[in-house]
Amino acid sequence: MAPFEVYCEYLALKNHFSNPKYDYFKYNKKVRATVTSFNRRKDRYFFERTSRKFSDKEIVDFLVSNFVAVDSPSNLWIGSIINSGEKNYADWMKRQQSLTYLFKEQSMELFSENELENALNCSKGHPIVLKNFLKGQICIETLVIYNKIFEFGKKFDKKLLDPVWETVSLKIKKYSPFLQIDIFKYKKILRDILDE
Repeated sequence: MAPFEVYCEYLALKNHFSNPKYDYFKYNKKVRATVTSFNRRKDRYFFERTSRKFSDKEIVDFLVSNFVAVDSPSNLWIGSIINSGEKNYADWMKRQQSLTYLFKEQSMELFSENELENALNCSKGHPIVLKNFLKGQICIETLVIYNKIFEFGKKFDKKLLDPVWETVSLKIKKYSPFLQIDIFKYKKILRDILDE
């Protein structure tokens, strides 16, 4: 990937993670960017370095890992990626490699203390599953997998009208297509935990 293409990838992913109407896949990564505007950027060395350091797929993963790591992707600027991008990417890679284990451990902890219905109940405000995510007890990947299995997002969207849930909801929706998993495997893991 050329430096300008890395820049376009960054813009497309920033749009995807921060704009509810933009879809990275639907619009095929299209953004309005020119080589002239790119050449005027003071931070273009970052894109040049990134294009040399990573393969095309790694560049996408690197950028996705950084957008997923922050609370507000619309405020993620290149300086933050330069400072903590490598660490965010390393943490993300670790989670990807141990996702089955992480999911199992986090689910065992969540459901050892809570019934399934209670964990997903939002009638009295934030459900336990969301509180555990916000406390860092479950990772974003586990939350996305739960949403793929239980499809609670739409229900929460109707009942929870607060900025905290809206931010998390958008992150779940936007990150979900990047998380390619065998949903049946995770359903089985969950079934085994819940049946114990």
